[in-house]
Amino acid sequence: MAALEAHDARIKEEKKMFNTLIDLLSYEKIIFNDLQMKPYRTDEYVHKLFYETARFTAFNQQWVVKARINNSQRDPHQSNERTITYQLILKTKTTTPMSIHFFALKGPFSDMKVSTQIYKHEFTEQSSESDYYILPLPDSSECNRLLSNKGINFRLLMFLLNK
Repeated sequence: MAALEAHDARIKEEKKMFNTLIDLLSYEKIIFNDLQMKPYRTDEYVHKLFYETARFTAFNQQWVVKARINNSQRDPHQSNERTITYQLILKTKTTTPMSIHFFALKGPFSDMKVSTQIYKHEFTEQSSESDYYILPLPDSSECNRLLSNKGINFRLLMFLLNK
């Protein structure tokens, strides 16, 4: 019985996500970019691995996507459970708030196995970086497979909410 309830809850959550996606597709301003995150290391004494895209343009603004492994855990190589979190960063100054819905998915140059999870952030002069959000990969082995590549290719969909 518990398995049926869990299955029903998952189906209900998926239906809610698809309804949200259908609503987002009715927005006037929608854009997608095929991006590649490349690995970099911090300049700290103990180097930390992070990933970052080159700047790209969307909605007449400059953006960057930055990702980190296991939320910048001190020794991620000692963990067998790995996750990737990412954030969207607005690089140009804005005078008006921008409400952006965004999510990452498999692009034409990628073989990433990722689920759809839609995130939202209000970009303002004071808040030009979104929170770090989980890249919903099926398991830790998929994360390890992505990290073994020279870069992580993905497609980023962005929706601008007109106020």
